[in-house]
Amino acid sequence: MSQTDEHWMRIAIVEAERAAEIGEVPIGACIVDESGELLASGHNLTISTHDPTAHAEIVAIRAAAKRIENYRLTGSTVYSTIEPCAMCAGALVTARVKRLVFGALDERFGGIVTHFGIGVGTELNHRIEIVSGVLADECRALMQEFFRQRRK
Repeated sequence: MSQTDEHWMRIAIVEAERAAEIGEVPIGACIVDESGELLASGHNLTISTHDPTAHAEIVAIRAAAKRIENYRLTGSTVYSTIEPCAMCAGALVTARVKRLVFGALDERFGGIVTHFGIGVGTELNHRIEIVSGVLADECRALMQEFFRQRRK
């Protein structure tokens, strides 16, 4: 794990904490361009916006694309606290993201490593470099604590 990856994952963790503060599942993401500049960050907003597509990765992708005025985020790295689901993995492929760095695996919905292999197989026209496990314990703990509190 590089110091750079750890730095940006901490930004994604702050976003996940923001999600938890408003009652959203604590997943955060940020997108960095190839020069190392933060393009956008986001957190889950599905509940508060009544939008099933408002996952952290999608929120950040939309903001980054708007900022650079291009739907292709070529050369960018996406940092996500949790392995993206199939929908988000598909969006990463469509946006031509170069690299994905995520924290903890998502045993139920993970669309890249855990299930489906979206963005890493040869079935699609774009492949993403994947780095997993960056600050995984912290990312997993956020999720576990959130759901522990909800079950009380």
